[in-house]
Amino acid sequence: MTLDEIKELIRVFGRSTKLGTLKIKEGDFEIEMEKLSAEISAAPAAVPVQAVAAAPLESAQSTEDKSLAESELKGDIIASPMVGTFYAAPSPDSAPFVTKGDTVKKGQTLCILEAMKIMNELEAEYDCKILEVLVHDGQPVEYDMPLFRVEKL
Repeated sequence: MTLDEIKELIRVFGRSTKLGTLKIKEGDFEIEMEKLSAEISAAPAAVPVQAVAAAPLESAQSTEDKSLAESELKGDIIASPMVGTFYAAPSPDSAPFVTKGDTVKKGQTLCILEAMKIMNELEAEYDCKILEVLVHDGQPVEYDMPLFRVEKL
């Protein structure tokens, strides 16, 4: 499986309200995902494979809304590389990693994205100035969702 296929699989699984666990094995590759029981609705244990394949289809309206929202954002965007929960600080009583107006260097931590109980630090890929933080602490985020509006330096 390619990295893009894995990211799409995680995104689809994260959006699903009927799937609680997913396990895939393809040759040497194996991935297993599980949601907390509160995140899924009451659903039958067996879910047909076709339901998973149909999940990535978006309506024309949602695609139009997404492109409209992206065009309203000025500057460069740093987007979420995964589905998870956004944390602006390393702990609830700590200062945020970055705030509006901060200048960050390549490799500096911008936030933490929690996915499947794993804390992933998102680092700046280039020197930039934070123009706007687009999500709130503790907010769920989706794959490719804009997190920061920045100005490259």
